Amino acid sequence: MKILSILFSFFLLTCTSHLLAQVANTGLMDTTSGLKIGNVSLGVYMDTYYGFNFNQPKSKQNTYFVSSNQHNSFQINLAYLDLKYTDKRVRARFVPAFGTYMNENYAGEKGGAKFILEGNVGVKLFKKKKIWLDAGVLGSPYTNESAVSKDHLMYSRSFSAEYVPYYLSGIKLSFPIGEKITFYTYLVNGWQQISDVNNQKSVGTQLEYRPNKNHLINWDTYIGGEKMLSSASDRMRYFSDIYWIFEKNKWKITSCAYAGMQEVKDGFISGTSYKMWWQANFIARYKIKENLSLSARIEYMNDPDNAVVPYVFPNYYNLGFQCFSSGLSLGYAITDKCLFRLEGRFFQAGNEAFIRNNGTRTETEFQGFANLSIWF
Repeated sequence: MKILSILFSFFLLTCTSHLLAQVANTGLMDTTSGLKIGNVSLGVYMDTYYGFNFNQPKSKQNTYFVSSNQHNSFQINLAYLDLKYTDKRVRARFVPAFGTYMNENYAGEKGGAKFILEGNVGVKLFKKKKIWLDAGVLGSPYTNESAVSKDHLMYSRSFSAEYVPYYLSGIKLSFPIGEKITFYTYLVNGWQQISDVNNQKSVGTQLEYRPNKNHLINWDTYIGGEKMLSSASDRMRYFSDIYWIFEKNKWKITSCAYAGMQEVKDGFISGTSYKMWWQANFIARYKIKENLSLSARIEYMNDPDNAVVPYVFPNYYNLGFQCFSSGLSLGYAITDKCLFRLEGRFFQAGNEAFIRNNGTRTETEFQGFANLSIWF
């Protein structure tokens, strides 16, 4: 509790400062400028990596992650073309992509949907008001980390981003409320579903608040039915997150916390129960030089009933997942469009949640990454 009090006090203190440049919302993926020709722009992004897991799992994958999850292998995590069209009343974006992230995160999608990072069309509803309606495959608003690693303080993703939707399929209505607040509402097929698998629609909201140019505070909610063939006992899911982004001089800081509740139908007693999970993290980056930076992260994930974190030990019952993680990342900007990073990440679980090469279980894991990303 002392740590949380210190972080909250620091947050209140820094809320009084000011910056010349507005903080970007790194929870959104629309950050590639590209080559512009009239109303059309074309951007390219590629994130390559080498990862090593010191537990050396036989599966050659880092359990619990979809981003950069391959062990002892040179890979492309995410590569895409970013095609955009924009005029005064209409906008469109199509982002075909591939890589190990797409292979893991889109495994449940069918056909060509497996390769769509984003694909949507938007219409400005009124000439003089910035109210937009977008429809299609949309970037998710949940947590301050997207699939695009270049926008984040650490190369690897926090637990927070890995266990919320990276994408949504449906419609989004966005409109400003004054100069400091923008509100978004979503009607979507479900929790990270391009193809609707249960014929139930879900509702999400996003409130983005910029108290000044140093700070961004974002609050999201989600409500939807999760009953489907793969989870026949699941019913309503309730979720909310809040994240904060701060930037001033050589420092950039982010923090995210969330909680979720999954309603479950109990077939034996014809009743219902609820599975709860929550997460919190804190990440800070300090620029040593203009092109050299050092970042650090601490986080904790608690999912005692495996509501969202996968159950990976079939011979054990109801282990749950409680895990602390910390990490350091050294970043070197080769140019303003090319970034190299080295990162180490340590995990300490409340039970033996990780797997060694010989198949035995362990409470700890250490992962290392080397990453080179380029975009234009």
